[in-house]
Amino acid sequence: MPAGFPSPADDYIETSLDLGERLIQNEEATFYVRVSGGSMKGVGIHDGDVLVVDRSVEPTEGDVVIAALGGELTVKRYEVRSGQPYLIPEAEGYDPIPIREGQELVVWGVAQHVVHEIS
Repeated sequence: MPAGFPSPADDYIETSLDLGERLIQNEEATFYVRVSGGSMKGVGIHDGDVLVVDRSVEPTEGDVVIAALGGELTVKRYEVRSGQPYLIPEAEGYDPIPIREGQELVVWGVAQHVVHEIS
C-alpha cells in the first residue's frame, strides 16, 4: 500500500522536462562554470552558482561573458565605452575593468543561463 496521497499537480504533468534540451542550444560548444565571488549579484549571479556558457555565441555589447584577462578567469558584462572595451561588474564595490591596448582578452563564451539553489 503506498504512503501519502496523489498530488493534484499530477493532473497537469504532460511530459518530462529535459533541462539540457531547454538550456543548451549547441551541445558541442556548451560548458558549465561555477561562479566564485559576488561581483555579478546585481544580475542574479551569486557565489556558487553554475553558469551555462556557449562558446559558439559571438559576444556583443551587454552580454555576460566568461573571459580570461591577465591569466585569470572572470565573469562580467561586456561593454564598449567611447570605443574602448570594458568588463563591467554588476555589484557595488567593484570597479569596471578597462581593456587596455596590448592586453590580451580572451572571451571563453557567453553565459546563457544561471542555475542556483533557492536559499
